[in-house]
Amino acid sequence: MAEKSRKPAVTVQSFIAALDHPLKQEIAALRQILLDADPKITEEIKWNAPSFRTSEHFATMHLRAKDGLQLILHLGAKSGRTVPPQAIADPHKLLTWLGPDRASVKFASREDLAQKRVPLVAIVQAWIKHV
Repeated sequence: MAEKSRKPAVTVQSFIAALDHPLKQEIAALRQILLDADPKITEEIKWNAPSFRTSEHFATMHLRAKDGLQLILHLGAKSGRTVPPQAIADPHKLLTWLGPDRASVKFASREDLAQKRVPLVAIVQAWIKHV
């Protein structure tokens, strides 16, 4: 039986390189922050955006807005699990809770991303414990 030819997967790096977005540098910087947060984190393009996972997908960039960058933290597409807000320390009030299983963090600029980097890493490290 002949093996089917598979179209090569688009890497997150090549996706970002081809992206037409005013915050392209911030998107690349956020990608690196997420990858550096824990060695178990991997990436792929899912839902037509950079998405990050450990055992399940837990974060996806929302790229539709052109005036800011948003990271959606979630527990995978069909998890059925929840994260109680008190389970994630958020002293800088970065999280906007969108439901019992997802929250978002918004970034307005490169400076905003830089200011939120350290607390974001702490949030991501706490979040992946629930995935």
